[in-house]
This record gives sequence, structure tokens and C-alpha cells, in this order.
Amino acid sequence: MAFSPEEIERYARHIVLHDVGGPGQQKLKAATVLVVGAGGLGAPVLLYLAAAGVGRLILVEDDVVSLSNLQRQVIHRTQDVGRPKTESARDAVHALNPHVELITHAVRLDAGNALDLIAQADVVVDGSDNFSTRYLVSDACVLARKPLVTAALGAFDATITTIRAHETGPDGTPNPTYRCLFPEPPPAGTVPACAEAGVLGALAGLAGALAALEAIRAIVDFGEGLVGRLLMIDARSMRFETLSYGWDPENPLTGEGTRITDLSAHRRGAAA
Repeated sequence: MAFSPEEIERYARHIVLHDVGGPGQQKLKAATVLVVGAGGLGAPVLLYLAAAGVGRLILVEDDVVSLSNLQRQVIHRTQDVGRPKTESARDAVHALNPHVELITHAVRLDAGNALDLIAQADVVVDGSDNFSTRYLVSDACVLARKPLVTAALGAFDATITTIRAHETGPDGTPNPTYRCLFPEPPPAGTVPACAEAGVLGALAGLAGALAALEAIRAIVDFGEGLVGRLLMIDARSMRFETLSYGWDPENPLTGEGTRITDLSAHRRGAAA
């Protein structure tokens, strides 16, 4: 997959990086990444993956742009208010890098379409803003044997981790699933939504950029990623901490007594 002279200049700062280089940039160009959501997290993810030269992006997003989004969802502009987010994201990605193909699905990711969409990707990045979608995506990625970068935002805090549950660690132990870290979602109503609690706009950009970095790492394969580690960001004290977690033999996806073998529980509206 040859680069044009324009692409060589565009990606020059990657190509001279020892851990990326020409071969790594070729991997990026050949890769497909599915991004769930074009909100506070998905917006910077899409922009940085497009800038990095990921050849094919698939966006799943069913919302429209509102004025209150613009404080943090940097892929959209004031003139986009009222437009589907898939359309404004498409315009921004193509304006940034015309070499990137963006395929949009103006639908909500659900149990009926998740596996088909995930099957098209090499890496999935989940920037959704609710627990039901988060558990659906993580379960589906385990079933589809696809790597997942998943991030979440609070008012002044954020978390990021990478799930590669279809692989084993150096000692032969299975890599953990999302349910090894968080066995069940919190009870409904215990975690306020963004509209109620608020969110620091620049924090979304920071967490989204780090999620994009993890996706790039998964494609190019350099350094030590966040498999088995939860990166926690506290924007009030500007502290970054990492929590290590491992495979739980009790987890219902890859544990010793596997109970989740499809997405039927999500079709019933449960998070099993």
C-alpha cells in the first residue's frame, strides 16, 4: 500500500518515529476503527485517528448537534447545531484528512447490530455516555474477539482502559474482560448524567486523545498499553493513577462457568 508524496509529507513526524516508522504508518492506513459515539470522547478520538492516518473509520451515532455540546465536542461547529452528528463529523474528518474514509451509521448501537458492526473493525473505541451501551460494546467485543478501548467521563474525572480478552497475558492467564473490572453496572439513578452533573470540557479532550493513543498503539503495537490497567484521571488535583486488574474466573464471559455466549440479555434490556 504505497503512500503518495502528499501522504509522506503529511505523516512525516510519524514516519521518523522509531516505534512507528513507515511500517507502522502502513498499518494505520490499512486499519479500520469503529468509534461508538461522536460526543465528548468520540469527537477527539475521531479527529486524532483521522490525523494519524487511520485508513477507515466507522462511526455509530444517532444524535444531533445541540448548542450545549459545543463546550466539549470539538468535532462539531456552531453552524452544525441541529444537524446529525454523523454529518458534521464526516465534514470535519474529510476537511482534516481527505485520505481517510469515514463510514457513518446514524443509528444507536444495539444488540441487533453490534456484532455486525464490530466485525468490520480491527479495533473498537467506545465513547458512549451510558452504562447499557458500555456493557453491550464490551460484551460484544469479547464475543467477536476484537480489541476494545473504552473510556468514561465524570464531572472532573475520567477513566480509560483497553480490553483484549480474546488473548492471554505473558503467563498464559486470560486477559481480563470489562466485567472483571466492573462486574455489574451501578444501580439506575446512582450516577448522574452529564446534563445533571456537568463535565469539564477540556477533560473530555484529554481522555479522548488518550483513548485515540491506545487505539493507535493497538494497531501499530508499541510500548505498554492499558490492558489490565485502568488509567484514572482526577482533573481537580491533576493526578493520574493506574489501577491494575486481572482476569476474574467468576466473570460470565470468559470465566470458568461461562454464562454469556450471545447478546440476548441485552436484547431484553438487561446488562446480565
